[in-house]
Amino acid sequence: MSYQSSLKINDISKNCEQLTSVDPEKLMPLPWDIKEGPWAKIPEQTREKYACILDDTCVLNIPQPQSKEEEDALVNKFLAGMKKLFSKDNNWAFLAMLDTSMEHCARCNTCAEACHLYEASGRNEMYRPLYRSEIFRRIYKQYVKKEPLSGLRNGKIDLNWRTVARLGELAYRCNVCRRCAQTCPIGVDNALITREIRKIFSQEMGIAPPELHEKGSMLQLKVGSSTSMNALVAKDNVGFIDEEFSEETGYEFQTPWDVEGADVLLLHNAGEILAWPENIAAFSIIFKAAGISYTLSSDLAGYDSINYGLFYDDVQFARTAILHAQAAAKLGVKKIVMAECGHAHKAFMVIADRVLPPGLQIPRESFLSTLRDIVVNDKIKLDPSRNDFPVTLHDPCNMSRMMGIVKPQRDIIKKICPQFREMHPHGPNNYCCGGGSGYAIMNRNTIPEWRAKITGRKKLAQIFDAFSDSRGPETRKYVCAPCSNCKGQMRDLFERYDLLEKESLTYGGLVELVVNAMTDVKPGYIKWGEE
Repeated sequence: MSYQSSLKINDISKNCEQLTSVDPEKLMPLPWDIKEGPWAKIPEQTREKYACILDDTCVLNIPQPQSKEEEDALVNKFLAGMKKLFSKDNNWAFLAMLDTSMEHCARCNTCAEACHLYEASGRNEMYRPLYRSEIFRRIYKQYVKKEPLSGLRNGKIDLNWRTVARLGELAYRCNVCRRCAQTCPIGVDNALITREIRKIFSQEMGIAPPELHEKGSMLQLKVGSSTSMNALVAKDNVGFIDEEFSEETGYEFQTPWDVEGADVLLLHNAGEILAWPENIAAFSIIFKAAGISYTLSSDLAGYDSINYGLFYDDVQFARTAILHAQAAAKLGVKKIVMAECGHAHKAFMVIADRVLPPGLQIPRESFLSTLRDIVVNDKIKLDPSRNDFPVTLHDPCNMSRMMGIVKPQRDIIKKICPQFREMHPHGPNNYCCGGGSGYAIMNRNTIPEWRAKITGRKKLAQIFDAFSDSRGPETRKYVCAPCSNCKGQMRDLFERYDLLEKESLTYGGLVELVVNAMTDVKPGYIKWGEE
């Protein structure tokens, strides 16, 4: 292997087998003693088939070129896609923001100090947000705008197949959390540039992570959900959840389906049905107790708020968003309430406004404002003493930083959790859980190890700091993460470091905490590891 310990922009085109490697000895230290274990290796068969030439993690699965013709084709397709990105006809939804970010970067590197991956990796240069953006910027100015070399302030880029392959992989070394964009003094959005690079690879080159494309959005469009559940299976599973939790809680309820004219269409991340059924049950219990007229939809994608196109492909995004809106329009509901899924909030409540036609612009609301109204206005009976254990709150990036939803969840949690403590920083300044932009569902190659040691490292440190007064297994501690992808990342982090046993540390959503405090249900809704 040929590794660069200190990367420069022009190194991206170097003719070497692998450009760089993350040194575990340089990783950001964690405040508690955790045994790391060895850094995983990319399987040899993966290296033979795919261009794993950036670092120790292969996410994008770019086919290894077998001839000069295939190498040239990779470069030419990339350039063709780049040209379309800067065409209003092809990228009208994001062109203005992209143009601004391409033209006005001051190269101050303020973004680097805001990036959790850059810090966690021991300040490895390839995680500097400006690194991938500047490579993309120089290629654009040199090969698309064809600016004279004298106008390229920082030198030209040698555009070969390795440059293209490494830039594609670099676009998948970012959680797209947009903390860098929030911190930038002039509003340059490096996360948007990252996402647009991903878009070239998917829409022009036909290359995307299988979890997001084949097993994600394509499966959802075909079957109805990226979980592989069709409507019949989803309804059966929810019916089983109703029966099980009615018995367990002593509170009888039945989740309604396809009720025309209901006030609310509740749109879940269908992954909750399989992985966290207590979340599905909690919504049903709360909505029944509060007297809300609501329904679920069994239409194609109408019961699954997932929209993985958000992370990599505008076409797939638009197809899924339209299905969501059509399901609501068919039932004639007054509004849609998005349940606990951060990326679904951003996709359907913000970005969808750019693609939904007027007839499908149905009012959409976060569950957080709905739940706040229920709890703060005493529409259900609550006993905060049932939640008398340390609780901290993780702010999902797409709810807090993207949408500014910060106060409702705190109004709720402060009313029902006597031992609530904040992470620092929090709210719009929070750090990503490390599973954002699709990583929480990826477990190929060395991705799980990378998520545990790089992307999730800063969040883990925040959690440790929040519970610094209650170390050890003696005190049960709860991380409230009101997002399905975030919970998946928490689950994997806690299992990877055995924190449930060693620290009595668990995680879950916000609605579970509310039901745990409800006097109409039996005590003990939240389950701990030993139960």
